[in-house]
Amino acid sequence: MAALAYNLGKREINHYFSVRSAKVLALVAVLLLALCHLASRRYRGNDSCEYLLSSGRFLGEKVWQPHSCMMHKYKISEAKNCLVDKHIAFIGDSRIRQLFYSFVKIINPQFKEEGNKHENIPFEDKTASVKVDFLWHPEVNGSMKQCIKVWTEDSVAKPHVVVAGAATWSIKIHNGSNEALSQYKMNITSIAPLLEKLAKTSDVYWVLQDPVYEDLLSENRKMITNEKIDAYNEAAISILNSSTRNSKSNVKMFSVSKLIAQETIMESLDGLHLPESSRETSAMILMNVYCNKILKPVDGSCCQPRPPLTLLQKLAACFFTLSIIGYLIFYIIHRNAHRKNKPCTDLESGEEKKNIINPPVSPLGILLQSFCKLGLIMAYFYICDRANLFMKENKFYTHSTFFIPIIYILVLGVFYNENTKETKVLNREQTDEWKGWMQLVILIYHISGASTFLPVYMHIRVLVAAYLFQTGYGHFSYFWIKGDFGIHRVCQVLFRLNFLVVVLCIVMDRPYQFYYFVPLVTVWFMVIYVTLALWPQIIQKKANGNCFWHFGLLLKLAFLLLCICFLAYSQGAFEKIFSLWPLSKCFELKGNVYEWWFRWRLDRYVVFHGMLFAFIYLALQKRQVLSEGKGEPLFSNKVSNFLLFISVVSFLTYSIWASSCKNKAECNELHPSVSVVQILAFILIRNIPGYARSVYSSFFAWFGKISLELFICQYHIWLAADTRGILVLIPGNPMLNIIVSTFIFVCVAHEISQITNDLAQIIIPKDNSSLLKRLACIAAFFCGLLILSSVQDKSRH
Repeated sequence: MAALAYNLGKREINHYFSVRSAKVLALVAVLLLALCHLASRRYRGNDSCEYLLSSGRFLGEKVWQPHSCMMHKYKISEAKNCLVDKHIAFIGDSRIRQLFYSFVKIINPQFKEEGNKHENIPFEDKTASVKVDFLWHPEVNGSMKQCIKVWTEDSVAKPHVVVAGAATWSIKIHNGSNEALSQYKMNITSIAPLLEKLAKTSDVYWVLQDPVYEDLLSENRKMITNEKIDAYNEAAISILNSSTRNSKSNVKMFSVSKLIAQETIMESLDGLHLPESSRETSAMILMNVYCNKILKPVDGSCCQPRPPLTLLQKLAACFFTLSIIGYLIFYIIHRNAHRKNKPCTDLESGEEKKNIINPPVSPLGILLQSFCKLGLIMAYFYICDRANLFMKENKFYTHSTFFIPIIYILVLGVFYNENTKETKVLNREQTDEWKGWMQLVILIYHISGASTFLPVYMHIRVLVAAYLFQTGYGHFSYFWIKGDFGIHRVCQVLFRLNFLVVVLCIVMDRPYQFYYFVPLVTVWFMVIYVTLALWPQIIQKKANGNCFWHFGLLLKLAFLLLCICFLAYSQGAFEKIFSLWPLSKCFELKGNVYEWWFRWRLDRYVVFHGMLFAFIYLALQKRQVLSEGKGEPLFSNKVSNFLLFISVVSFLTYSIWASSCKNKAECNELHPSVSVVQILAFILIRNIPGYARSVYSSFFAWFGKISLELFICQYHIWLAADTRGILVLIPGNPMLNIIVSTFIFVCVAHEISQITNDLAQIIIPKDNSSLLKRLACIAAFFCGLLILSSVQDKSRH
């Protein structure tokens, strides 16, 4: 009964919810969300700086998340680079002095809070010519007014940034009287025009007063109540916002510190001054407000304008627009022709005349339709990660955000299981399943920010290595068994691997090496091909006739291993090879190929291990050493049990070692040599028992078939800011946002997979003469791309 209910449940789901209906639903969701965000931007404004200065929430202890945008954590070198030759002035009371100290410590962490608190405090970093001053003006009065008035004069050098605020001293000195509040309103009214005038040439921020923790206040501060603070804040907001005839004041309200203080003031030592972590957050917000538009950090989307379109992006937009128009014209013509050829009824006989059967869609129609769909999808990519329509947020890792989704997908994977069509080791369904669950785990790893947790990082490194192991195993097996070294096979593989990435490099203005995994598998495929295609070509059919050829193949593999070792330990030789033009255009990142060398070196042996495993497995299979029948163990019972025991112990041993890692650099150094242990252990555990080889998870296998597209697409339409943050389609509800964005993301990846397959059939024909013509066109396209890219780089510099 349970099995019957299980099968009926799956049929019901599949009947009412197909891939096609899911994609339609995803399209509707995208359009509705885009309209909602567009309306929200028009109503609430499009300035993320306002969100940064006024709203946000704590993701965890000491981790502040501004509303709708990402905040960058500035390092000392970045802060100095941004503030070179700048003058920042802090004016106000002891709370402003605290903010001053926290701001200075971003530039110089060794700066100490010492000296007379009730006087001016200067700071200067001569190496970067940065000057930061604190000016002691605890009340909004004539003294503060005179200080600001001096800066408004034309002949006086003005600070680049002014941060001002005061109120608690007025409440304390005048015992919280209403007369003091009235005087405060008068004083700030007289200062407001000066601040507005100064704001035309400098960035001026008025810091609203943070709440206090009344239970901790000393007796001489008991009159400083939150009610009084709110009254002073309301006065400052109403006066400063109405100080100009324009619709919007140039003086920016720094009100976010109030929200930060509400969560942390109970940790205060005296009930008045904020704990150090809260002050550091406020100072970092100030740094983001001023520096993001200058340095443009990838993970600091707050206060950043939309990047200007490059020449290549404009050309891509024109191409996709023409494709959409071309497809619409083709569709209308094709539809009209179809109507003319529709069966019609003979009025005399009353019988239906059968005209010509509907002709199949022409290659031109498929080409135009594919580029039309791709153009719309690329527009979505651009809107998600380059335009400022959708929101972005920082990642925040907790164990629950990583492990709970892992449990969910494991349950779904077990629920959707079916019998395999064949029971060979690493059959197609099993490898698709393997790719699928690995890709889902990697996606969860990326969106949860689990790279900060070293044990998870080390296990994810094994999953990446396992992908490369499959690359070695799969391509070696194909060439060894079929002996097909033709150019068509090479072009098909290279096209499927690189098509989406090349398009994204143009549309998203990113270097090829940015999508590091695709260059990695592309280069390793070419290495496998060259190793086996070079003379003497040794294939299984030839080797079966003479065992000497097996020895020849092993020599080839040994030479490949020698080359890998040489390049791994000779960084100079590696960089010389890949710094040659035009290879440098593909493998450079930030002006050098070090990142490429590091990525390649991290899994340098695993492809070789995959090739060697394929050779040994196929040799054993040919000699009928293995029992691969349905339900049969791979070896005899004793051997199978022994190997299973060794595999489980090896698997657990590696996990224990990876979990005990204390230093990422040291573990990365050992990883290339030991990752194969867990990979081989998994393969044996999965394949030795006959019942395990006889079933597979269709849920994981479905994702495995689009694993490459999932890996690439996540960069821009699931994650954000080039994977540094999370795309927010539905603000205020993280769980619902993840569900909706994931649904759209998977539908897009599946559609791109189908588009790639359709285009591969047209662009890479089997006929060699046609293929050579296409390759000439592709070569011309890439030459043009290189020229335009060089022109673009020169214009930037």
